[in-house]
This record gives sequence, C-alpha cells and structure tokens, in this order.
Amino acid sequence: MDSTKRDRDRDRQLTMRRPRRPRILHYVAITAVSLLALAGLLVLVFWLVVRPSLLRCSVDKAHLQGFNITNNALSATFNLTLDLHNPNRKVVAYYDRVEVAVWYDGQMLALNEVAPFYQPRRDVRMLKVDLLARSMPLLSSVATSLKQDRSAGEAAVEVRMRAMVRFKVGLLKTDHYTLRAYCSPVLVRFSSPATQFQKVYCDVYI
Repeated sequence: MDSTKRDRDRDRQLTMRRPRRPRILHYVAITAVSLLALAGLLVLVFWLVVRPSLLRCSVDKAHLQGFNITNNALSATFNLTLDLHNPNRKVVAYYDRVEVAVWYDGQMLALNEVAPFYQPRRDVRMLKVDLLARSMPLLSSVATSLKQDRSAGEAAVEVRMRAMVRFKVGLLKTDHYTLRAYCSPVLVRFSSPATQFQKVYCDVYI
C-alpha cells in the first residue's frame, strides 16, 4: 500500500510539473521577439540619424592611345578619369582594394589596380587610371569589331570597377563590403577628342 501511495504521489508531482514547459517556451518566444524588435528599432534609429546614401561613380574622361591589333592580339592604353562621390554627411569610406577594367563585347581588354585611399564625408575623388593591354588575345569577332570601330574613330566599351570598401561612422567601423560599378556605354576615341566627352554615370551595387 505504501508503495502504491508513493507511486501515486510521484505521478501527481510529475503531472503538476508538466504545465511549466509551455510557460518556459512562452517566455523564450517573448524574449526572442523583444530582442528582434529592439534590433529593428536600433537599425531604424541608426538610419534616421546617419541617413546613409549610396556611393556614386562616373566616368568623366576616356581616351585610347597606341591602338594596334596584330594576329588578333590587342595592344593599347586606355586613359580613364573616374569620379567617386561620397555624398554622406556622417559616413567615411576606406577603399582598401580597387580594380578597374575595360570590357568590350563580353571580353575584358585591360585591367589595372588603384592604390588604396580614404574618402572623407561629402568628398569627390578624381581617379586617373591608365589601363594597358599588351598583346591581349582577342576573339576573332571582337578583333573584327574593334577594327571597324577604329575606322569609325571611336569604340563603345564598358568600364567596370570592383572595390573592397569599409565604412566608418563615429568610432564604429564596418567589415569589408564589395562595391561594384558598371559604366556603359563609354565612348573612347582613338585620337585626341575634338569634342567634349559626355560623362557616363555608373550603376553602383554594394
């Protein structure tokens, strides 16, 4: 009898304890939702205070020198001037690695790197980049099209920029982000330009 009574008491205690588990899960859920709401509020406050804007990029000048195609191999120098604009009032940018390339009809013609630099708030940085192609192998279709453009006096290329960028707001500095800019069509002339170059604004993605 005593054993049976003890078993009943134990079962009664277990039965009384079971409802506590849903309460714990309920508290965990409330805590998680509260933390998410707090994180969202902090992001909103940060955005309202900082008002971050996307970095801007444009090609201000483009010129082609020393153009020559022999046996479907290109030798040329692309002289480019890029403008990088940081419109933010409270955000500075660190460009730790920058690559600029010229593409034509789906093929890269030339590539060069730019030295790392720092861009303060509300700053416009002018980058002069010379991209050298030395006996760059070309597809037959690309070589033919470039020769035709040579006869016309100019070629429509795409300028691409890829950069590893960090941002700083006050004492807070972010990790690296990959910035990509696509500028097209950029008309490069094979001789000294007789007319003013038409600035090309780039599509920028981070």
